[in-house]
Formats: sequence, structure tokens, C-alpha cells
Amino acid sequence: MQKISTHLWYDKEALESAELYSSIFADSGVTGVTTIHDTPSGDADIVSMRILGQDFMLINAGPYFKFTPAISMFVACSSVEEAEKIWKEISNGGDVLMELGAYPFSKKYGWTTDKYGLSWQVMFMEDMPITQKIIPTLMFTGGNAGKAEEAMNYYTSVFNNSRITEIARYEEGESEFDKVGTVKHAGFVLEGVGFAAMDSAYNHGFTFNEAISFIINCTDQEEIDYYWEKLSAVPEAEQCGWLKDKYGVSWQIVPEVMNIMLGSGNKDKIAKVTEAFLKMKKFDIAKLEEAYNN
Repeated sequence: MQKISTHLWYDKEALESAELYSSIFADSGVTGVTTIHDTPSGDADIVSMRILGQDFMLINAGPYFKFTPAISMFVACSSVEEAEKIWKEISNGGDVLMELGAYPFSKKYGWTTDKYGLSWQVMFMEDMPITQKIIPTLMFTGGNAGKAEEAMNYYTSVFNNSRITEIARYEEGESEFDKVGTVKHAGFVLEGVGFAAMDSAYNHGFTFNEAISFIINCTDQEEIDYYWEKLSAVPEAEQCGWLKDKYGVSWQIVPEVMNIMLGSGNKDKIAKVTEAFLKMKKFDIAKLEEAYNN
């Protein structure tokens, strides 16, 4: 199990989108589907899947949050042909943000949303090594513009096995909106999982929201308490293991045992655990286990 995985929020299309991604990307597929009942969104389907060997979780939980390009999935391609194939399929029915073509940084690159609104960047990496095929990419806009480097330093101070791997900065005359020295593109690693970040001071009209969050799988209560204290910065956003950090990025601080409980297939036990965690902000493992066992 990855320490950190990506969580995607849909209205009703979680399984449908998972099947689409499974058809587009190699080494991909649905690994489990669980339904929890009587949530604030009604019945919610939770879909677990792997895309290109990486863990994702998708949920049907109502039309409350919409994807924005503030967080996109960057796909690292080893050939022009791979980039063209993925682009053709992932952009079908979506909205193109940057046409697939040649740019100073790549012979083949494009940025699009898919038919569900999820943002994807597809790029032929040429001679650059590929250590992770899909890289969640955070774009710091609005009041966060110019804070990408600060955020990376913050995140790498919180997580183990973490580091900033590269930073390319805006130079004089390179951008009409972005300050010289802010982050044009950067890479960083948290718990062995690769991420990317960029600043964009252009008036996009969007920023981070709960449509995309990052799950931190915790082994015990001490770990849950640690990440909650380090990351939570918006008290009103604390609910059912969810929190927002000081940049507005959403995280879910979840005990690993929760996957066993909700994946047990026992409807009564799942219902009791669901009833218990819906009352919580930060998860209490002892109370969850009590609900599950009793």
C-alpha cells in the first residue's frame, strides 16, 4: 500500500471513469468497490484502483466539488507514440487547455481535461528518466501564487523520505504575470511518491478544492495525531478524517485498518463503522475498532 495516494471525487461517475482509465492505461484496473450507506451524500460508492501501477481511490458522493486544473495528473511518456495514443483517448470529450504539440521543453506535450473534468498533462520525456508514470501536479494560483517553493519546503518537513528534486524558476521577461524567481516547474517527493508544483499568477479563477485530495495511510493513532497536528489549518474543513492545509490542499488522514473494515464485505460491520466515523473529525482507531467488533 502506498503511504500517500490520490483520491478523486465524482458525482456518480467513479466506476465509469475507473473503467475508462483502465482501458487507456496499461497496468491498470479496479481492485475493489465498496458502498457505504446513509452518508450526508446518501449512498456512496468507493472505488479502489491502480493506474499505471499507482494507487487511486474514487468516490461517488454527489455534485458538491468539481475538478479544476489546480491539481492535474501529469503522465510521463517514453515515446511520442505513447503520448499521442494517451492524448487521443484521454482528451476525447474533454476541453483542451494546451494543444498537443512541440514546445521548448518537449517535442510532444499537451494539457487537457477528460470527459469528467479531471485535468491531465501528457508529455514525451525524451531523455529524462521516468521513475513514476503519473505525477500529481499542484498549481499555486490566486492568493497562493508564488508560494509553491514555500509549500514544498513545508511538505518535505512534514513527511519522511521526502525531498525537493528540482526547481526551474521564472526568469526576467519570461512571464507577463509571474515574478522572477518563482517556480515555473518543480519536482518533490513525499514518502517516496513523486509530486510536481508550479506557480501561476495569471487570474485563473480557480484554486484547490476537495475534488482532489491526498490520502495518508497511517499505521496507528500516533501517526494520525501527528499528521493532523502538522497539516490541519482550516478547522471548519475538519470532517470524517478530512482536513485542509494552509494552502487549501485537502488531505485525508486514514488508518490502514479502515481499508480492512470497509473492505470486509460484512454489511452490518461496514454500517457500524460508517455510523461511527461520520461523527468524527479526526479518526479515533479505538472507537472505529469498537464499532467494527461490536
